[in-house]
Amino acid sequence: MKTMRELLKWAEDYALENGKEDSAVKLLLMHVTGKESYEILADMNMQVPAEQVEEFERCVKTYVEQNIPVQHIMGYETFFGHKFIVNDDVLIPRFETEELVANVLSTYDDVFDGAPVKVVDVGTGSGAIGVTLAVEESNMEVTVTELSEAALEVAKQNASNLGANVTFYQGDMLQPLIERGLKFDILVSNPPYIPLTENVDPLVKDNEPHLALFGGEDGLKFYRQILKDAHKVVNEKNIIAFEHAYNHKEAMAELVKQHFPNSKFETLKDLNGKDRMTIIINN
Repeated sequence: MKTMRELLKWAEDYALENGKEDSAVKLLLMHVTGKESYEILADMNMQVPAEQVEEFERCVKTYVEQNIPVQHIMGYETFFGHKFIVNDDVLIPRFETEELVANVLSTYDDVFDGAPVKVVDVGTGSGAIGVTLAVEESNMEVTVTELSEAALEVAKQNASNLGANVTFYQGDMLQPLIERGLKFDILVSNPPYIPLTENVDPLVKDNEPHLALFGGEDGLKFYRQILKDAHKVVNEKNIIAFEHAYNHKEAMAELVKQHFPNSKFETLKDLNGKDRMTIIINN
């Protein structure tokens, strides 16, 4: 048997020697041993059973040698304290998107004061945003849309696993909602926003669906599409919330002024100080 310290040291060195993030291997160690980070750090001399050592070494080699994200190896990502199934059909939820969810919840409290509302998550992917909102706020009646049938199946599984009551529609952005004449109080979206010409980390480009990554020549294709038609699916009093690229602040402001000239809106920074979210309020 080997100790936690020995395994972590080997894995971190192996990752760094091969140009990989060494922080990722701790997630794999937690996954294989079933221990939390604080438990590992509190007892680095803990002996790890041989079968777990073998499994951990296999996972680390898959991550380093095959360039597979640790989330795909584990089969899940933790988002807002909940485990979401992820695979190569969906975008792996990012920490910045947790901040979007937190800001939607706080803005909802400010604007609707806890009243029952209808919410739509446009382009849901794994369901991270919509399912989390449904779990966290019982007064939110949540609907999600998604173009990819495979991604929608992942979102449905996540909703089922977390006991979330969510309505699912397969289709392109707002189209399923417009076709059904549906209206919402809150529209939230984290659409694909990487420009087609931008260089992308191979770990991301080779393992995550391009449908969920790229947003046209300038990365703004889907924001234009959503904002152009948003008035067809939101009630007069509404919140529209987006995650976007850090360098899209001015472009997003122009789009909001064009389509919702009488709204109040602000750009919010993420915890890294980057302009990452635009929140629009029509009241």
